[in-house]
Amino acid sequence: MIHLNTNGTDDKTYKGERSPCDPSRVLHIRRVPIEVSEAEVISLGVPFGKVTNLLMLKGKNQAFIEMASEEAAITMVNYYTTATPHVRNQPVYIQYSNHRELKTDNLPNQGRVQAALQAVNAMHSGNMTLSGTATASDGGMMPGQSPVLRLIVENLYYPVSLEVLHQIFSKFGTVLKIITFTKNNQFQALLQYADPMNAHHAKMALDGQNIYNGCCTLRVEFSKLTSLNVKYNNDKSRDFTRLDLPSGDGQPTLDPSMQTAFGAPGIISSPYPGAAGFAPAIGFHQAGLSMQTMPGALGPLTIPSSAMTGRMTIHGMAPTTIHSVLLVSNLNPESITPHGLFILFGVYGDVHRVKILFNKKENALIQMADATQAQLAMSHLNGQRLHGKVIRVTISKHQTVQLPREGQEDQGLTKDFSGSPLHRFKKPGSKNFQNIFPPSATLHLSNIPPSTTDDFLKDLFASSGYTVKAFKFFQKDRKMALIQLGSVEEAIQALIDLHNHDLGENHHLRVSFSKSTI
Repeated sequence: MIHLNTNGTDDKTYKGERSPCDPSRVLHIRRVPIEVSEAEVISLGVPFGKVTNLLMLKGKNQAFIEMASEEAAITMVNYYTTATPHVRNQPVYIQYSNHRELKTDNLPNQGRVQAALQAVNAMHSGNMTLSGTATASDGGMMPGQSPVLRLIVENLYYPVSLEVLHQIFSKFGTVLKIITFTKNNQFQALLQYADPMNAHHAKMALDGQNIYNGCCTLRVEFSKLTSLNVKYNNDKSRDFTRLDLPSGDGQPTLDPSMQTAFGAPGIISSPYPGAAGFAPAIGFHQAGLSMQTMPGALGPLTIPSSAMTGRMTIHGMAPTTIHSVLLVSNLNPESITPHGLFILFGVYGDVHRVKILFNKKENALIQMADATQAQLAMSHLNGQRLHGKVIRVTISKHQTVQLPREGQEDQGLTKDFSGSPLHRFKKPGSKNFQNIFPPSATLHLSNIPPSTTDDFLKDLFASSGYTVKAFKFFQKDRKMALIQLGSVEEAIQALIDLHNHDLGENHHLRVSFSKSTI
């Protein structure tokens, strides 16, 4: 039975930088405040899919939550690795459980749990449509208890980015979606939580507070909307539950039903030339602000480098550590090379250094150009299959990857790639920022010389051992093509093998993951 075992197996994996258990649709949640309700714990999982069961162990400040699918659980763990979830303003910790499912039929209080599951799941699926004001009849929410907040930032002396809002409001619960816009010359945002209670707590704590010392005052009110419909993930709007949305042209259009909610919005210009809200990799050390105005609510914030240049230093600023090093575990030691990891992780950011650990070759450290790129690579590659193994990607506690000293035995396991010509994101505002997609079985090929035929390219992939299921040149531009392989794992492997392959005529093949299928 699960409740006999909770202190044993599930608690041992927290020491230091150990590889966590394999993915499971059951998640183990620790440090749960004792006064928390079933509904609040369930609402941590609901944004990512249906929650099918729950076990609360209040005496141990723990809970187990079971998702309908392993995919939903993986998405949830990846999301909460970058944004620590808070319940009742307390951080809670989530990881995969050793259990594959929860068997709770004969435990006490399960009637209450089932009722809470039905209520939260129903409210969430009902909320997905964009309705007007929430009333007590449509899901039991009272007016003013929408999960959507409307934010206005006054005294905007420094740009406030979508990431900054996400960092602040995540302290009060799972933030699902954010849309930012300018109206009446004021920077405003709409922000949707998983649970109206989170929105209520955030409003109570944050209304009237300053984001930075002495400026950027937050005004927080409930929105009339009960759900936001985000079409693009970029620096103006973001749906954190869907990594697959396009970045658009950097101009998110709001659908008509939302325009009526707050007039046609203007667009604030982004502090970054790079699209999709990712700061270009310029070597600024970002400086954080210690939040003296907000005891307990805000941790140190980072101001975008563009806001820092040419500004006075702000009272209370201290450099913060921004982690751009990833720990990759469960690699296949027979097949892995620093170059292979450089090419794969280079799809999501510029890789500066790779170190395969000398005495534990199934682990590697990868230093990205900045923390945003590290989180991006983690969210897309954690849980993917590489050389027959499901790899784990987490943020490492190391801040840099050390190169071996002169004469130190290394067997070529540590490589510095900072001067490589193969970086995809060196140019700020590069088109590549807009074409970042999760691994898929269909690859996008580009930089193909004019004389190359489809048979030549199909043979190139087939002779390297890959199953070619379909191939198609772009109609308007024969320099580009799509090729569909047998599986996502094959496509990952083929990208590593054939990116930068010399096609002759001074053309090297560029390989990326495609968002479309053939």
